Amino acid sequence: MTNNITTQPDTDRPTMSANGSWVADGKKPASRLRGTKRRRSVPHLLLGALLVLACAAGFLLVSLNSANRRPVLALAKPVVVGQVLTAQDLKQANVAVDSEVAVVDANQAASLVGKTMSVNLPAGALLTRDAVSGAGVPAAGKALAALALKVGQFPPEVAPGNHVSVVFVPGQTGAVPASPPAPDSTTAWPAVVTSVTSPPNQQVTVVSVQLSQAAARQIAAVPAGQLSIVMLPGSGQ
Repeated sequence: MTNNITTQPDTDRPTMSANGSWVADGKKPASRLRGTKRRRSVPHLLLGALLVLACAAGFLLVSLNSANRRPVLALAKPVVVGQVLTAQDLKQANVAVDSEVAVVDANQAASLVGKTMSVNLPAGALLTRDAVSGAGVPAAGKALAALALKVGQFPPEVAPGNHVSVVFVPGQTGAVPASPPAPDSTTAWPAVVTSVTSPPNQQVTVVSVQLSQAAARQIAAVPAGQLSIVMLPGSGQ
């Protein structure tokens, strides 16, 4: 008699692979791989959540800063004392500024064109009402004086914006002798150059300076040819 005995394959028994190594049937290892994938995906999810939160915070910060910005006037190029502003000297800048800062809104540019600078400012500086005076009018408490100077009485490098000292030089050749101006016998006056011009067919250069009103009156009383200019540090060049 023949006994038909059917045997069930032992799925838990390792089998020989094609290259001769023993491997399992694949069920349990597959389970272990799935567990590994789940464990590895948790840090990635946390990292993604942190990136989303960081992006949201950055967007919120940029939005808040943008909301506080407004268009104001800035300088497109350097300007000096005595310079008359033109439209080419101005540009628009969108900045966030405190309400106490006296900036000028960009839509008011026309009201500043033609005004005279009362301070030196670099390119990119925000413009304020205090930085300009009326057209051709010196700053409050100051006066303008014109000096007709010959070669040798001023440095050839002198330019608008330079800080200078106007010096009384008595007894120069061809000049009427004079005494130092009264009442304090001042022989030098600090000033800021506002313009330098050379009239055609003349041997003098006219240097306009801004200085105190008292000094301007004293300088006006000095005979021609008895004043010189000395450049000082901090000339804004």
